[in-house]
Amino acid sequence: MSNYSKKNRVSDKTKDDAMKIARGTQRPGQTKEQTKLIAQGIQKGIDQYKKQQSVKARELDKRLKKAHVSNISNIPSTDNTPESVAVKSNILPWVLLIISWLGFAAYIVLIK
Repeated sequence: MSNYSKKNRVSDKTKDDAMKIARGTQRPGQTKEQTKLIAQGIQKGIDQYKKQQSVKARELDKRLKKAHVSNISNIPSTDNTPESVAVKSNILPWVLLIISWLGFAAYIVLIK
């Protein structure tokens, strides 16, 4: 059997946050009981928001896991056979390097 009850347990931080908000919106002439009721309503709202966010997070985790599993299954298995990989060397950087060095050499020669 479980050691905890099925009732909603509210953390102390949530209670404190709800009470701070209730005191911040307190009207003149408002009784402590009314403020306490407002704090309870805020607390329920905070709890409901947290539950919605946890449900959204679970759904997102499920979708991400499903996408990850489908991506892994779509990748073809390799039998450790080497594939010929064509390496395309780009000649443009080398041409620019040679032109710049020739330009530098011409500049030095023309200055003297």
